[in-house]
Amino acid sequence: MLGRDSVEVRKSLMKASGIEILPAPGYCRGKLFRAKLRGAKCALVVPEVLGYPDDIIEIVAPANLRDELRLVDGSLVEVEVIV
Repeated sequence: MLGRDSVEVRKSLMKASGIEILPAPGYCRGKLFRAKLRGAKCALVVPEVLGYPDDIIEIVAPANLRDELRLVDGSLVEVEVIV
């Protein structure tokens, strides 16, 4: 869950030139941004879904970040977004 300042950053990302996700019919659109989480390469996904919470982001990576970085539900992390 994002803090108040991060919610504003997330909103501004929707105006930035990320990689547009143009899925097959029936799936949601969004934007993808290169990112790092504690040095691990990953990507930040901002879904364009009506009613999607402003304080939630999605992170995808080629590795299991929970295992690699020893994260548990509620872990506080800082994500570096590369715009």
